[in-house]
Amino acid sequence: MDGPAQAPVLVFSNSLGTTLEMWDAQAARFARTHRVLRYDTRGHGGSVVAPGSYTFDQLGGDVIALLDALGIERASFCGISMGGLTGLWLGVNAPHRLNHLVVANSAAKIGTADGWIARAALVRDKGTAAMAELAASSPSRWFTDAFVAAQPEVVRRAQGWIAAIAPEGYAACCEALAQADLRNAIGAIGTAAVPTLLIAGASDPVTTVADAQAMRAAITGAQVAQVPASHLSNLEAPAAFDAALAAFLAR
Repeated sequence: MDGPAQAPVLVFSNSLGTTLEMWDAQAARFARTHRVLRYDTRGHGGSVVAPGSYTFDQLGGDVIALLDALGIERASFCGISMGGLTGLWLGVNAPHRLNHLVVANSAAKIGTADGWIARAALVRDKGTAAMAELAASSPSRWFTDAFVAAQPEVVRRAQGWIAAIAPEGYAACCEALAQADLRNAIGAIGTAAVPTLLIAGASDPVTTVADAQAMRAAITGAQVAQVPASHLSNLEAPAAFDAALAAFLAR
């Protein structure tokens, strides 16, 4: 946690294969106005690696349990990719705990069940060797080619996160993504009048601008902000990402 103890709380939730350190720049920026809470999603970083498939009931429930343990009644929530899907789950299942919901580079359904299940099986079979292979291939999914060439240190740091993730934790989160489909549920977020911002990377091949627009169509009152980046937009375009987030939180 960073920032003044009495400031409104802003929670950041990481993407698959990263850790809470992916939000370092945002924590420094928003700790001036908010009490910033970052956490490692179950199976990632310093969090517990429980065996077996995870679900978004667990991943979203972890956030509620964390807020309860810290005595936080309401918070604004910003999640990216897998973290964004966690945010959608919270908007559907616990809207009364949210002041603002920011869903970045995400979708109500990400990828295909078969694809996630195959990746989980590969990681369980090959262990740390599979994580090293995913780290080697991650730049093409996470960043534009121009950014990879211009910011190799940022890219290498991100590759280090995924290489160090426990294979079981990564696989179990893949299985959560395989099961997750909130396309028919997210209309409840608009019904509950949770202020919602959908941040999309203009060059994101994983969760596209079209995915953000589909969510906007389903969530009454939601806004879309497009930033010049690929999938990890907070790392590739921090100025644009932070500006969109700050303007929204000021509502």
